[in-house]
Amino acid sequence: MALSRADAFSLLREYNEEPFHIQHALTVEGIMRRFAVELGYGAEEEFWGIVGLLHDLDFERFPALHCIKQQEIMRSRGIDESIVRATASHGYLLTVDIPPQHEMEKVLYAVDELSGLIGAVALLHPEHSVAALSLKSVKKKYKNAKFAAGCSREVIERGAQMLGWTIDELIERTIRAMSCLQTAE
Repeated sequence: MALSRADAFSLLREYNEEPFHIQHALTVEGIMRRFAVELGYGAEEEFWGIVGLLHDLDFERFPALHCIKQQEIMRSRGIDESIVRATASHGYLLTVDIPPQHEMEKVLYAVDELSGLIGAVALLHPEHSVAALSLKSVKKKYKNAKFAAGCSREVIERGAQMLGWTIDELIERTIRAMSCLQTAE
């Protein structure tokens, strides 16, 4: 079944109530849309966005089954297998053995954790804005393992490697993508 953005957001809201989880989903959706265009997949922007929106569908209710339960939920609703696979692949080597293959899956894998870290850095910045961040300010916090400790540097680094990008390139590109976000939900 093809899934509209409105239906995807409705499904997200069905399984997520916490504002933090909703905002994270919207942030990752925006990042994924930006990267789709930037990397030459503009015709697939909606698909990339929906994958970003639904990537943590099961996390709030089923954290111990993250990336596992959402496959079951999506399949029970007849959602296209490409969305099921793509969203599950961001749990590679954490909760599932589904390696990111498509460039879109690799982007999701790399930016999910990084977006949380960049968001945490922005909260500490005097302007509270991602647009005001520099690579240097994010790298300083990135190197401090105690800062945003829940954001796995190992996953971020593995994601950059999958994409063939340096950490600096991944951080800079993600800062730019996040700087352009405007969520209107």
